[in-house]
Amino acid sequence: MSMQSINPASGEKGRTYETQSWTQVEAELENSHRTFSSWRQSGFAQRRGLLQQAARILEKEKGELARLMSLEMGKPVLQARAEIEKCAAVCGHYAENAEKMLSPEAVISGSETGYVRFDPLGTILAIMPWNFPFWQVFRFAAPALMAGNVCLLKHSSNVPGCAQAIGKIFRQAGFPEHVFTTLLIGPDLVEPLIDHRWLDAVTMSGSEAAGRRVAELAGRHLKKMVLELGGSDPFIVLADAPLEKCLATAVNARMINTGQSCIAAKRFIVEAPILDEGNDVGPLARADLVDELERQVRGSVDRGARILVGGKRLGDRPGYYFQPTVLGDVAPGMPAYDEELFGPVAALIGAADAAEALRIANDTPFGLGASIWTQDRAVGERMAATIEAGMVFINGMVRSDPRLPFGGIKNSGYGRELSAYGIKEFVNIKTVVIG
Repeated sequence: MSMQSINPASGEKGRTYETQSWTQVEAELENSHRTFSSWRQSGFAQRRGLLQQAARILEKEKGELARLMSLEMGKPVLQARAEIEKCAAVCGHYAENAEKMLSPEAVISGSETGYVRFDPLGTILAIMPWNFPFWQVFRFAAPALMAGNVCLLKHSSNVPGCAQAIGKIFRQAGFPEHVFTTLLIGPDLVEPLIDHRWLDAVTMSGSEAAGRRVAELAGRHLKKMVLELGGSDPFIVLADAPLEKCLATAVNARMINTGQSCIAAKRFIVEAPILDEGNDVGPLARADLVDELERQVRGSVDRGARILVGGKRLGDRPGYYFQPTVLGDVAPGMPAYDEELFGPVAALIGAADAAEALRIANDTPFGLGASIWTQDRAVGERMAATIEAGMVFINGMVRSDPRLPFGGIKNSGYGRELSAYGIKEFVNIKTVVIG
């Protein structure tokens, strides 16, 4: 078996990578399990130095790594470089703050005293997507490693070069062998991995369908899991919104990473239909993603949506391109209203007032992020308290930041990444009482 790297800008085949057998994977899992017993004893100072070295390597090699990312999944080079810089930043953040985040907390209970300590869980499997092939991995790995866990990476099959490059970075930084291991495997080996007694927990970012399947497997064996799945984030524009900033942000919020982001703004809920369009975007990552986006646009138009801008794949050039698109008159029952649009398509939905905008924002099975635009801070904060989402940004674009907890509710998953909340997802919160 093998994995084939394909350049989405041209459709040309790249390097072929040999996948691993179950026998090889089980051996890697055993090595990780054995390594955990020693790695968990390493101090924060040792882990800090290694993670800081990983950050330096990322900064030094960001040009080459960005080019690899662009060749494998089509991210524009400037965005790819920014992604590598963000990976270096998250390494630095946890290198500096993990010890404080995981310091024992004193507890007093009557005549007894005690404390809560935070111990690593063991071997964590990360199932990661292609759309942010470095950032998704490092935002998990940096806190997990600083907490004393060991990591196995099962990356998406269309970014095998990125997966191998990440493993190489940790080796070059000096992490002990088997503390971070990249597995080149298909989805068929995920189930036996999760089933295995030496696998302690799972984190996954990806589609809702895949998340349900992986959660079912993890739940069967009572293994801790964090899920970061899809989103259909509302971008609410009230009548008093600061329009110049709002409109510039709206385009970026929808089109960043060619619209292939779980926290991209997807439903633009406005009191007045004002939105401009224009951006320089790259290809979608795979041919099937273009097919799916085309189906969603056609299905929405067939049910009454209007194409205001774009609306078609670019068939006059090689590669997997879709025109930046704005759909108007979007309503319930249309794919553009009910489903996640994973590409450069924005759905415009009219609202009579703030109350209706809030109702529409919550009328989705997803609950990842939301953006509210208004000059009345009190109104924005009241709406933020009621929006069904894990993250709400007032007069700003939804984004991930190492200092902020990242994650959603409803069909967008559960658990949190980043911040002090994220690093505590994969630790044993242990009570110690002294009589």
